[in-house]
Amino acid sequence: MKPMGRRGFLAASTALGAGAGLSAYAAVSAADGDRTPDKNPDIALRDRDLPFIGTEETFTTPTLLKLNSINQDHIAFLEGIGLADLGRRRIGDMDAGGLDVQILSAHTPSVQNVPGQRGIDLAHRLNRQLADGPIAKYPDRFKAFATLPLRSPEAAADELERSVREDGFLGALTNGHIAKKYLDHPDFEPLLARAVALDVPIYLHPGYPADEVFEIYYSTTRSKYKEEYQDYIFSGSGYGWHQEVLTQCIRMITYGVFDRFPELKIIIGHMGEGLPFYYERIVNDMGEPTENSLEKPIGQYFQDNFWVTTSAFPQTELLNLLLKYISVDRVMFATDYPFADIKEQTDWFRGVDLPREDKEKIAFRNAEKLFGMKVPVK
Repeated sequence: MKPMGRRGFLAASTALGAGAGLSAYAAVSAADGDRTPDKNPDIALRDRDLPFIGTEETFTTPTLLKLNSINQDHIAFLEGIGLADLGRRRIGDMDAGGLDVQILSAHTPSVQNVPGQRGIDLAHRLNRQLADGPIAKYPDRFKAFATLPLRSPEAAADELERSVREDGFLGALTNGHIAKKYLDHPDFEPLLARAVALDVPIYLHPGYPADEVFEIYYSTTRSKYKEEYQDYIFSGSGYGWHQEVLTQCIRMITYGVFDRFPELKIIIGHMGEGLPFYYERIVNDMGEPTENSLEKPIGQYFQDNFWVTTSAFPQTELLNLLLKYISVDRVMFATDYPFADIKEQTDWFRGVDLPREDKEKIAFRNAEKLFGMKVPVK
């Protein structure tokens, strides 16, 4: 594979590093250099003191870089944007943007698809590295979602419990399908049951499609259209990622996961992964077919079992649409750092014209309540 320069990685990082990725918004901003989010200066001034908890903030380690990167150029790019930094640079970016706390998660797909004992050992080691390293050093600034060996569901449930009870982790984050299965598959019921018993959420982060889906939906035989990795971006942050998460959410509802586990808590990012746009169509068209198989109207599950974060989508019109369908009590702030700029997104949200009480809920209070934590007193 040919070496990639900065332009290639700026365009393709979402697809090729198995990281959180540049959002379309962030990519445009990085390319244009002068685009600023819509905001109200007077409201921004009023809310300049707003604390923030970032609920989707990504990191990597040397082991993960080797496991999930395509070549040395790509590793250099990911290191260059600070993905592996869990110290001064990250803290400096948080301070510059006014982000009080990051809830850390390993970049896509982490180790979730590594089978057997190797996957179990890698997940445990990664969680312990976080607990003994950056969380121990900066306990007021960093919290974490556990990485789980999902190819071994019983072991994943055990590692979730260990990381929550021993290391103080706040839940777990998954990355798309696990060997062509989603969390509605019976194999994962031990994990879902354990999450309910521990009263912690599972964050559904996007992942890349199965090979067969990629070939049918996203691939092309015309090589010149793959030189900038268009097919991978198409299947990732450019479109496919968001559909993949929303599909998993609807599967979990439609196939009865929340009837079997009514207290299960699920988080999705990226301003709902398209849910606000499709909400009425989903509820209207899926309502009648599920009427006799589900215990509630299909729309009620979105209200009872889901939380949504703003990660990498600092767009007021999308936030307003989300709040039309999802309670302000279920929306949380996130940045998707380092694939998106912290200050750009905190500046945007400070200027959003919402009541102060609602903005506090989104910025930090909903996360405090869901995770049983507090923003540190300055």
